[in-house]
Amino acid sequence: MKVSLFITCLADQFFPNVGISMARLLHRTGVEVDFPAAQTCCGQPAFNSGYVDEARQVAMSMLDAFEDAEYVVSPSGSCSGMVHHYYPELFRDDPVLLKRAEQLIHKTYEFSQFFVDVLGMPELGARFPHRVTYHPSCHATRLLGVKDQPLRLLQQVKDIEWIPLSSAEDCCGFGGTFAVKMSDISGAMVGEKSAHVKETEAEVLVGTDMGCLMNIGGALQKQGHPIRVMHLAELLYEGVMQHV
Repeated sequence: MKVSLFITCLADQFFPNVGISMARLLHRTGVEVDFPAAQTCCGQPAFNSGYVDEARQVAMSMLDAFEDAEYVVSPSGSCSGMVHHYYPELFRDDPVLLKRAEQLIHKTYEFSQFFVDVLGMPELGARFPHRVTYHPSCHATRLLGVKDQPLRLLQQVKDIEWIPLSSAEDCCGFGGTFAVKMSDISGAMVGEKSAHVKETEAEVLVGTDMGCLMNIGGALQKQGHPIRVMHLAELLYEGVMQHV
């Protein structure tokens, strides 16, 4: 089995350890891992801002980059959701490109979805003796239907103290360009979310989308609240390495 990494803009530019952790976890399962260097943005920021033609041009580079991939795995439900739900709209008037987009859709998975649903590996041998709460991202849950997979991975981590997050399904207010265009509303939403996180008294906030975690973690940091913010791949890899 060969897995091609779709790292996403945020992970590539701001959170490289997320991609490294994901790659190392995949490598430990025995699959072949590669990184198509031609990949760029999935086109979501342009698409959400109404620049459909520009988003299509960016998306075409994704079709080229992952043309020969067997599986495409991403640490982001948001970017994976863009591919799954909006590429058909971008390419609906071009049968050739639409077929290529459908091929990419069928082999593209979010990180936890791939480990649980494709590899069948909810147990990775991780140990993480900390108080942890989990924020589910909107795009992963609503666009991809990724709900139980992250929890199944977390539930198998030894010595973890799991603390449910109140109103966990509520949006954190990031929403990509929404946070810029509707900053007041976004600020109020992340204020509510960060208040719920503080109520848990958790040491670690974990999630599957760095956009959400960056937004919530930034709000908590401004409030002077000490909490470690981690992508699920980072937590699992750190936990696995404690057993090595």
